[in-house]
Amino acid sequence: MRNLPFPYVTVLTGNAKKTRNILSIGEAAEFLLYHWPLAHGEKLSAARQACIDALHGKITCTRARAAFIEAAKEADIYVGQQILKH
Repeated sequence: MRNLPFPYVTVLTGNAKKTRNILSIGEAAEFLLYHWPLAHGEKLSAARQACIDALHGKITCTRARAAFIEAAKEADIYVGQQILKH
């Protein structure tokens, strides 16, 4: 699997006292599939699709990262993010 790194996004893990920095599309996809606290969600579905699309070169990593952030906010596990440099 292509890793496709991006500026980190910090989320809460299953143990609410711990955080994890997600550093790539590959990590985001894995976290969305295996560690996500919600079973369903509109933004969760969109983020999963965005990761798949990014891995297949259909959208940019930036768009997939943004979808991941929105899903993390929907799941109330968003902590913060590294600022994108233009």
